Amino acid sequence: MGKVIVTGGQPLRGEVRVSGSKNGTLPLLAAALLVPGETIIENVPRIRDVMTMLEMLRALGAKWQWVGPGQLRIDASELRSTAAPYDLVRAMRGSFYVAGALLGRMREAEVPLPGGCVIGTRPVDFHLAGFRALGAHIEDEHGVMRAKASRLRGARIYLDPRYRSVGATINIMLAACLADGTTVLENASREPEVVACEEMLARCGAKIQGIGAATVVIEGVKRLHGTRVQAIPDRMEAGTFLVAGAISGGDVTVDNVRPDHMHAVVEKLQEAGFVVHHKGTALRTVGGRRPKAVDISTAPYPGFPTDLQPNFGVLAAVAEGTSVVEETIFESRFNYADELARMGANIRIVGRAAIIRGVERLYGAPVVATDIRAGSALVLAGLVAEGKTEVEGAEFLDRGYEDFVGKLRALGAQVERVEEQEAEVGACSH
Repeated sequence: MGKVIVTGGQPLRGEVRVSGSKNGTLPLLAAALLVPGETIIENVPRIRDVMTMLEMLRALGAKWQWVGPGQLRIDASELRSTAAPYDLVRAMRGSFYVAGALLGRMREAEVPLPGGCVIGTRPVDFHLAGFRALGAHIEDEHGVMRAKASRLRGARIYLDPRYRSVGATINIMLAACLADGTTVLENASREPEVVACEEMLARCGAKIQGIGAATVVIEGVKRLHGTRVQAIPDRMEAGTFLVAGAISGGDVTVDNVRPDHMHAVVEKLQEAGFVVHHKGTALRTVGGRRPKAVDISTAPYPGFPTDLQPNFGVLAAVAEGTSVVEETIFESRFNYADELARMGANIRIVGRAAIIRGVERLYGAPVVATDIRAGSALVLAGLVAEGKTEVEGAEFLDRGYEDFVGKLRALGAQVERVEEQEAEVGACSH
């Protein structure tokens, strides 16, 4: 537990290197459970969610070790358990991916229903329906999902096109890779993180057609083998630093990105009046002027990502004019709105949209983060606010960003991390 304390008014300048993707790495770690041997994953971020997932792998019997900066060796030759510990699953939703991997390889899985950020209900109904279609018997009792199958058989599985569930797509693919026969998955998610998992499975010997497409065909195989893969860059971290550079009036280059993953974000920054340069694996955003109002509606990839909606909410809060920000994916994604209003933002929630009338400046205030992306948004708000902002809930940032405070400081931000005990001692000394 701790706080991030930000003193606003300093334009960010310089270059920052993006870490591996949180949302992209977690499925790769789960997929490694399908391999009765060694897998090497590179560009792995050292963040709390990754460490939680690694503890999950260890609890199930897999061995792992860091073999270099951002390099993990995982040996899942022998799994000793098919029951995922409750305390690990409740810590983050991504841990539920082990359900598909365990069911695929071991033909059974016992996994508590997941926890994580409080941004919406995010039910696992689609996951369970997919497991049933593959022939698994499912019991859901007292918050624990138990799946078992004497054998899994390929099936045609239709996901609701309104949601294009990332989690269900990944979990069903993990289970289907070692099933008998062919699975046709319609309305599959096309998020880059899903594609990265598909590509890893193919490198391990899975027979997958339609990688990156809405219809994915998986022909089951008897066994997968180890491989070496690299986690994709974190497009959410890249977007966060691009927005930070723009709204602070700075000049920030974000390196180690996949520009082809960033089209929707770059387009909205340009609509807001910012210049974004592209060179190789780097994007550079130049501020220097107040942003223009911009309307946003979140959508599955290649639409605008829900995880960057709060950061653009901060941009809209200091823009010229009125922005409408519509959230179509997570009903509680606007948890940051009341905290932003504390800082002087003119923001009103109407159903699943935020009406944000831009103000000339925000003011530092004590605020509380309730999830990963709300946390980063409130830190960004602190960067452009007058005075000092104290953001409680720094542990959420630890879950999704690698050395967030350190990277901001390297760009010139006046920001520091204070642990709870340290903050209390400081308060008592005055």
